[in-house]
Amino acid sequence: MSNISWRQVSALALAAFFVVGSLSNIFAPPSIYEEYLQWGYPSWFHFVTGTLELTTAVLLARTPTRIWGSALGCTVMLAALTTVTLHGEYGHGVAPLVAAILSIVVGWNAWCKRLTIPVGLTSGHHSARSHGQRAACQNRSIERP
Repeated sequence: MSNISWRQVSALALAAFFVVGSLSNIFAPPSIYEEYLQWGYPSWFHFVTGTLELTTAVLLARTPTRIWGSALGCTVMLAALTTVTLHGEYGHGVAPLVAAILSIVVGWNAWCKRLTIPVGLTSGHHSARSHGQRAACQNRSIERP
């Protein structure tokens, strides 16, 4: 059996989603370019979105930066959800909503993994991590170690 956990697979699958999204924004076809203009964004803003999504993917792919990737990805997806909602394009809000939720799950898993690192490996002195934080991660219903 492989040692790859569902946590790693979910993080890498989310990273792949952001790679696809970044490429479709950086190399935007006319339909995406026109949507940005209709939403009131400047003509170059799809490059900003694509760059943020590509940065998210890179951060998600690496375990030490996964929390930051999750936070950035969730922020970008909530901004996308806000944009389409304000313009009444509710059907376009499903993908950003799902990606934001998955970003939260991946970020939570990464955070909990950091909390379970033995105290002696963190800094040589007593860790500031509270028992309550560890208990919240250990008692979560997503998966038990």
